[in-house]
Amino acid sequence: MEKIQTENVKIVNADPSAMGLFGLAMVTLVASSQKLGLTQGLSFVIPWAIFLGAFAQLFACINDSKRNNTFGTTAFGAYAFFWMGVATSWMINMGVFGQALASSVDTKQLGFAFWDI
Repeated sequence: MEKIQTENVKIVNADPSAMGLFGLAMVTLVASSQKLGLTQGLSFVIPWAIFLGAFAQLFACINDSKRNNTFGTTAFGAYAFFWMGVATSWMINMGVFGQALASSVDTKQLGFAFWDI
C-alpha cells in the first residue's frame, strides 16, 4: 500500500500597504497643488483621486483584510471611499451629472463631511 502524503503550501504575497500609502501620497500631492494655487481646475485631479486615491487604496484595503491587518483594512478602506466621494463631489460640482444637480449643490454639506473626518 502506498502512503499518501499531504503537503501544505503557503502562498506569500507582498505587503499591500506600500501601494495604499503611495496612492494616498500621490493623490494628496496632486490635490494639494490645486488647493495651494500652484495649478488650476480639477479636471486632471479627478483621475488621480479615482485611480490612486480610491482604487489603489481599495486594493490595499482588500489585501490587508486577507492578511488580517485590521488597521490597514480600516485606514485604506476609509480613505478609498473618502476619495471616491471627493471625486464624485467634484464631478457633481463641475456639472458632469447634469446642471440641475450642479445648481443644487450646498457646499456646507461637504464641510460637514470633512469636519467628521
